[in-house]
Amino acid sequence: MDWFDIKEFINDTFKYFIVAVIVLLTIIYVFTFTQVVGPSMDPYLKDGDITILSKVNYYFMKVTRGDIVSVKSIDSKYLIKRVVGLPGETIEFKDNVLYINNVVFNETYLGNNVITKDFTLAKIGVTVIPKDYYLVLGDNRINSMDSRDKRVGLIKKSDIIGKVILKLFPFGNMKVIK
Repeated sequence: MDWFDIKEFINDTFKYFIVAVIVLLTIIYVFTFTQVVGPSMDPYLKDGDITILSKVNYYFMKVTRGDIVSVKSIDSKYLIKRVVGLPGETIEFKDNVLYINNVVFNETYLGNNVITKDFTLAKIGVTVIPKDYYLVLGDNRINSMDSRDKRVGLIKKSDIIGKVILKLFPFGNMKVIK
């Protein structure tokens, strides 16, 4: 082996090392895996489902109604919930109907059998969702610890870890989450 071969080998190895570091940093800082724990997002996401979370989505885009997000919550637990209320809005559930700023909103992302008990923001101590806060709820409204619970309450934007973008496992039910 001559000097040229060694130099080429080191050069190639360095290139592969740089690519591996970039891929690793992308996985660590851009995407992460998360597992759904509990039935609160049934039927859209089920207990044990593994999802991919984009941690950079909200650096470039706004949080929008209907997004499924992972949030930091009480006791350093992470919750997976759906964004229902945005900053500046009033939210009320009455007779299983969602009212946003006193206008009926059809939650097309929910199944037909979802029941939401009557709720107003006053139950958690506010009348309007403040700037940089969000109301998040589980799709399984009867069995979900979410913003309706004072222990969770409204979620600060800084407590949103990221947006769920892909249901990865079980593999037969893999789907992109919009």
